[in-house]
Amino acid sequence: MPLSVRITLSSLVGLLLVAQTGCNMAPRRNLQQSQLRTRQLYNQNKTLAMDKAQLDRMAADLAAQRQQIEQQNDSLQSNLDVANQRLENLNAERSQLQQRYVSLLKQSKDQTNPLSDQLTERMKRLAEKYPGFEFDPRTGVSKFHDDILFTSGSAQLRSQAQPILRDFASIMNDPGAQELNILAVGHTDDVPIGKKRTKSKHETNQHLSTDRANSVLLTLAKFGVNDSRMGAAGYGKNQPLVPNIDEASRQRNRRVEIFVLAPDAVVAGWDPGTTERR
Repeated sequence: MPLSVRITLSSLVGLLLVAQTGCNMAPRRNLQQSQLRTRQLYNQNKTLAMDKAQLDRMAADLAAQRQQIEQQNDSLQSNLDVANQRLENLNAERSQLQQRYVSLLKQSKDQTNPLSDQLTERMKRLAEKYPGFEFDPRTGVSKFHDDILFTSGSAQLRSQAQPILRDFASIMNDPGAQELNILAVGHTDDVPIGKKRTKSKHETNQHLSTDRANSVLLTLAKFGVNDSRMGAAGYGKNQPLVPNIDEASRQRNRRVEIFVLAPDAVVAGWDPGTTERR
């Protein structure tokens, strides 16, 4: 066979082999790329599924927190409604007591002194003996200024207060006065309670005035006045004798008033017909 023919045949065979190899490599490369893309999509879907599960858990936690907050709000609203109702009831009771007290003050201007002439004279001498004590012989109303009874911001009686209350109790224990009743009413000035120590015992002037009236009655009871004859009230700053314009006027307004009442007097719901004498 001639050399040129052999070279031509070899060339043709080589071209056929190259063409066959190229056709086999193209599908394999496409398959690898497809597999790589499928793996990437699988990993992305897995990550998205994990993110979704985490978001679902967060949404469930937030829903639970929201429900808890709503329950707390319902409870707080209920407590607030109860507190508002109690405050409304207290304000109504306070208003009634104040109206009764104002009525008592008006009546005292026209009432006569329930004490006998002899006991009235003893009260006058008591007022002369103790400058911090006032007595109105026309109405029988007595006033104890706080300076003689209490230190500032306190409802504990001073030691100097014991003699005057003992002498007052002695008059009220006289046979001619044993049928008479006693109403002690506490008053303060308009300065709010500021000291932490005082506030821990008397939250407001209202509390302080009532506590002082109670201290007076407890001491009178210690000196023998029957507690069934006595009552107490406190009006804080709300019934000043004079405007609170300076320290002198505030000093006048800080006081405990004692109303000596006839046996048939009805004050602050006190029914003499049901008062038990012991």
